Amino acid sequence: MATVDIKNLNNEVVGKLGSRGRGVQRARSTKGLMHLAVKQYLASQRSGTHKTKTRAEVSGSGKKPWRQKGTGRARVGEIRNPLWRKGGTVFGPQPRDYEYHLPRKMFRAALQSALALKFKDNQLNVVDAFSLDGSQDEGVFAGADEAWIRSQGSARSITRKIQNLWLAARNLGEVQLIAEPAGDALSRC
Repeated sequence: MATVDIKNLNNEVVGKLGSRGRGVQRARSTKGLMHLAVKQYLASQRSGTHKTKTRAEVSGSGKKPWRQKGTGRARVGEIRNPLWRKGGTVFGPQPRDYEYHLPRKMFRAALQSALALKFKDNQLNVVDAFSLDGSQDEGVFAGADEAWIRSQGSARSITRKIQNLWLAARNLGEVQLIAEPAGDALSRC
């Protein structure tokens, strides 16, 4: 059974956390699954608001600019034609949603392999208690973050269940908040 040290905010070991099941120490590091999970996460962050105007959306009249025959010029139906200057764009980018979801087993296997990689490199840290006693003060979180977590050089994953901690940490530039899926990530491994 794999065990991870549980530390307090003073970086002192206060206990050990054991994982059940296959265990983090025996999980294979599958770079392909982790690549797919990161790619899915980054694709979900894209806004997809790029857009160009088609011939129906650019400004201009729908009136025929000159008669069909007798002028010596080419026949033209409207000035919003894509061939003309200031005309519409043909097959230009349109708003779309880039989000997609991995199958649940693939996502869990990618999470397990990422945890296994961190465990193997001895970079997996578990904090005992991170309570803010009802306040949403970011200074309290920033002080503890400066004293312990930044010195470890680890990523912070904060669950939304601790609402005050989430509200205190979201305004700090160096802290990246990641909403964990339901349940404890380490206990599922």
